[in-house]
Amino acid sequence: MWISPEEVLLANALWVSERANPFFILQRRKGHGKGGGITGLLVGTLDVVLDSSARVAPYRILHQTGESQLFWSIACGSSRKEITEHWEWLEANLLQTLSIFDNDEDITTFVKGKIQGIIAEENKSKLAQEDEDSGKFREAEVKMRRLFGMPDEEKLVNYYSCSYWKGRVPRQGWAYLSVNHLCFYSFLLGKEVTLVVQWTDVTQLEKNATLLFPESVRVSTRTTEHYFSMFLNINDTFKLMEQLANIAMRQLLDNEGFAADRSLPKPCKTLKNVSALKRDLDARAKNERYRALFRLTPEERLDGHTDCTLWTPFAKMHIVGQLFVSNNYICFTSREEDLCQLIIPLREVSIVEKADSSSVLPCPVSISTKSKMTFLFANLRDRDFLVQRISDFLQRTPDNLWSDARDLTGHSWSPSPGTSLPSSPPSSGAGGLQGRHYSSSLPTASQGLLRIYQKDAPEDLGPKATKEKMKEESWNIHFFEFGRGVCMYRTSKTRELVLNGIPETLRGELWLLFSGAQNEMATHPGYYGELVEQAMGLCTLATEEIERDLHRSMPEHHAFQNETGIAALRRVLTAYACRNPGIGYCQAMNIVTSVLLLYCTEEEAFWLLVALCERMLPDYYNTRVVGALVDQGVFEELTRECLPLLYEHMQDLGVISTISLSWFLTLFLSVMPFDSAAVVVDCFFYEGIKVIFQVSLAVLHANMDHLLSCSDEGEAMTVLGRYLDNVVNKQTVSPPIPHHHALLTSGDQPPPEIDVFELVKASYEKFGSLRADVIEQMRFKQRLKVIHSLEDTAKRSVVRAIMTESAFSIEELEDLYVLFKAKHITSCYWGGSSEATDRHDPSLPYLEQYRIDLGQFSQLFGSLATWPCGVHSPTLAARLFRLLDHNKDGLINFKEFVTGLSGMYHGDMTEKLKLLYKLHLPPALCPEEAESALEATQFFTDDTQEPLFLSDVDFLPQEVTSGEDVKEGGDAKGEADEKKEDKVKDYKYYLRMWAKEKEPKKETIKDLPRMNQEQFIELCKTLYNMFSEDPLEQELYHAIATVASLLLRIGEVGKKFTNNGAKKLDAASALAVIPPGPPAADPLQPAHEDSNGEGGSGQSQVCRALAEAQLETPPQQTSDEDVKDDTSVSSYSMVSGGSLQCEDIADDTVLIGCGDQRRGSSLDGDWSITFEQVLASMLTEPPLVNYFEKKGDIRANMASCRAQRGVERQMSSSSDHELAHHSV
Repeated sequence: MWISPEEVLLANALWVSERANPFFILQRRKGHGKGGGITGLLVGTLDVVLDSSARVAPYRILHQTGESQLFWSIACGSSRKEITEHWEWLEANLLQTLSIFDNDEDITTFVKGKIQGIIAEENKSKLAQEDEDSGKFREAEVKMRRLFGMPDEEKLVNYYSCSYWKGRVPRQGWAYLSVNHLCFYSFLLGKEVTLVVQWTDVTQLEKNATLLFPESVRVSTRTTEHYFSMFLNINDTFKLMEQLANIAMRQLLDNEGFAADRSLPKPCKTLKNVSALKRDLDARAKNERYRALFRLTPEERLDGHTDCTLWTPFAKMHIVGQLFVSNNYICFTSREEDLCQLIIPLREVSIVEKADSSSVLPCPVSISTKSKMTFLFANLRDRDFLVQRISDFLQRTPDNLWSDARDLTGHSWSPSPGTSLPSSPPSSGAGGLQGRHYSSSLPTASQGLLRIYQKDAPEDLGPKATKEKMKEESWNIHFFEFGRGVCMYRTSKTRELVLNGIPETLRGELWLLFSGAQNEMATHPGYYGELVEQAMGLCTLATEEIERDLHRSMPEHHAFQNETGIAALRRVLTAYACRNPGIGYCQAMNIVTSVLLLYCTEEEAFWLLVALCERMLPDYYNTRVVGALVDQGVFEELTRECLPLLYEHMQDLGVISTISLSWFLTLFLSVMPFDSAAVVVDCFFYEGIKVIFQVSLAVLHANMDHLLSCSDEGEAMTVLGRYLDNVVNKQTVSPPIPHHHALLTSGDQPPPEIDVFELVKASYEKFGSLRADVIEQMRFKQRLKVIHSLEDTAKRSVVRAIMTESAFSIEELEDLYVLFKAKHITSCYWGGSSEATDRHDPSLPYLEQYRIDLGQFSQLFGSLATWPCGVHSPTLAARLFRLLDHNKDGLINFKEFVTGLSGMYHGDMTEKLKLLYKLHLPPALCPEEAESALEATQFFTDDTQEPLFLSDVDFLPQEVTSGEDVKEGGDAKGEADEKKEDKVKDYKYYLRMWAKEKEPKKETIKDLPRMNQEQFIELCKTLYNMFSEDPLEQELYHAIATVASLLLRIGEVGKKFTNNGAKKLDAASALAVIPPGPPAADPLQPAHEDSNGEGGSGQSQVCRALAEAQLETPPQQTSDEDVKDDTSVSSYSMVSGGSLQCEDIADDTVLIGCGDQRRGSSLDGDWSITFEQVLASMLTEPPLVNYFEKKGDIRANMASCRAQRGVERQMSSSSDHELAHHSV
């Protein structure tokens, strides 16, 4: 490759000159190539340790002039072929020009300018991202691709000098962290180590320090462990590893490849060794922390942050903290945790101005909002720039975002002006819809269900009501002092009020505020109503599950004992399933949504559900509840740390994994009385998931003595169930609601009641030290385990489902599944001919979830197939793919893939020949390869009723039914008329029909269609290529030549019989059958043909060819031009070009000698043979019998496929020294 000219002072240090002319020198690195001795070993070691590019590019070209001792490096190469091409270009294009110059300086200037111009031309086609990277980093990326054989699609993120521990010996080298792989390379004193680990294979990633491995990183896979140490900055390296492994786990979960962020701001200066991808990942990590801290939407992008102080009027003091600015928000958090937090949406900002500076208040900025609140920030280092950035974002913020939303200072219980509440709980809300499923006139559109059904209740003046009024007054005082709405100051006082309980009248408003759902609702006015209209009426799997669970959602609450509550729940769940098809609907969503609807309007409940499913409980409600399983693992780890004695006993009983899933999925709503669980949900919306962990640990701690005395899982479950059933809320003003679970777990003696506020208080006192960042770290560790465990479960399920239909062993099927899945995963990040979402559908059974397209199948076929066909292999792979692709969507699943391989590996000779025979008939043989205009169609319509596929298990039901109807009724039209007259039939008839449809139809050799002349030519061509690499190829050639001659004679004899029968047909009907163009006829119903026409000519030529049949040795291929594409023999060239000839099989192949007249006639349309004839002919030749009876070794082929790591290597083929790759 051409490189930007760089000065070289010592041209001969560690280099050997091989060619030279007056202006250029071609050099080779010492020790590269043959020999080298101790010098080569030392030089190679030095190159690796110092990160010299000479290890990957051991050739270079220098520019020199006259007697000057200064040299310029202008090109480097990894192989002699590459560097020679550059050298020859220089000699051909520059030597003559340079000889004209008189001044050495002019020569050097001209050469440098010419090389830089070439590099600029090459970079024009490169992406802008690559242009941002420094030259040093681009050099490292090229080095990584050449060392490890990666394609250009694989992007390097960063690389580090480190030691890899192989056994007890550290190997100093370089670790390359790319988007999809962890790679390591070392070369020390002749010992070379190459390691490649896919991030998707990583099961554990830990940073630890031991005596043997001081401050090291352990990377674990299913089979091995790798240790890396001696990093300059191990913390940054480990964080990047975690981030890349997390992206890989997300890829396994969502089946989406990594997409770089193209909108990152360009750096002020080019960073030396930091790539654009590294900046991208750093920005993503900061964005995730920022969004999690302030509960913002996934679209929010942090623009920057700075230290500052905030004046707090309630405390009359300046609080030190950090100011964050993003595209839609200005946020502040204090340096001291929980002291103060502030969120200011830009849609609420009215004025941003610079205030007067003073010694007490340097560089202040004042921000005023539409709700008449003013915030004063000071001690800003770059105030002018900050104000300009905020102003830029304000200009992009629409003014009408809040126009359709309710007032910030309002709350969900305030009815709109002019809206009259129903005098009694309505039984149906359909009257106000006016043709729409959702409108503002619905009762649930303006208030929560609890408010609707408590409207007519008499006013309670008891102590509970008084306590509730005191809570409301405390919150009103807080609103007056700290503000109300999204711009409220959030302090430790706010947390105290939440822990003391949120009044029912304010619960919906504060849930929206603390969860961040209020911001989403404000920025998407009318979204919910439109979504409801779009979703209602659709019939999907999610809507069916929703309808099934509607009446199971809090059936004990009177709000869901009538159509108003049920209809509102249906609309919210259906709208969310439409918004997020990836989640759709999951059990437990109905319980959580029911509680949200009690305190919120429909739209508010919808946005709270969005916040829960997409931000606060990530991956909880997908098809495999991955998030809940991850937090279950975190809870087990926390139990081990906080309650070690109880953990050991609970693990023996197997209780933790059973209880925690229901606790987390429903936020205790399904295991606690409703009023008590609502208090836990209050704290959850304010604090996040840590509250659920705290309360869970507190429950176990409170029952520790009873649990330690339990002897089995059932007893422990009963203890916990009775405890949670008796957690009561003594302050609630709502009428008591019977808890169904309590009725089932209550014993003879009722246990003592536990106050939920005492439980929450105890959880904060004993386990309040839990931190959100620690929980996220533990989640990452558990996510690796959970996703790999789910993948193993999926693999076992697939193998169990297919093992009875395949002759492969369980171990072989598991290995095949791993290769199949790896090919699918590789296509996600290195591209494929179809979208990843098309290849992966999580809603399907495990057996059909992952699918591959033709390109990926061809690669697997080339590695695993038992029939090596050389250059013909892609053609044969494409035919087998079409045969396996039942639904014609261009994708096949694992079951279809194994079905294709089973025929090749475990079938007897008849089964293998049957497969080979099918590969040369439609649909496997596409029209471009061989087409006989009418024959192919009539062979299939007359000989079989279904398309010819490899497996008969997947026949379409309607096709089988149509076949049965023909058998039962005879004439199709008469059968249809009879069905119209008598629609009601005996149910036994339908049962018989259904049973027949379900019966697997076994295919016999007599069911196979006949093969015409063009298809027979393709079969001969395949056999020739198949035998070309066999040790017994000469015997096989003679055998197949004999068989081909015999089959040609059989076809000719059969044609005579069909022609004699065809002469009895009416001429008119024959003309109706024959289309315009070359003569063609169905062998079963042939048309009349003139004996003096081209058909007779073709027959006579074939007879002469048979008489002269002999085998010629195929010529050796001496150049690329001699190699022809096997698919070049098309049906059109055959039909129009002449009769059946040996050269038509391939230009370099001759199977049967032929006469002189080769272009005078067309292919014979009446010629055909059957599979029985092919099989019988093959059985007469022992070499063919031995070849097809030979068993293949699938394990050896799979090992070879794994060695390739699922990628096509891009190693130089002509290098005189190849790097030795060792799979560690």
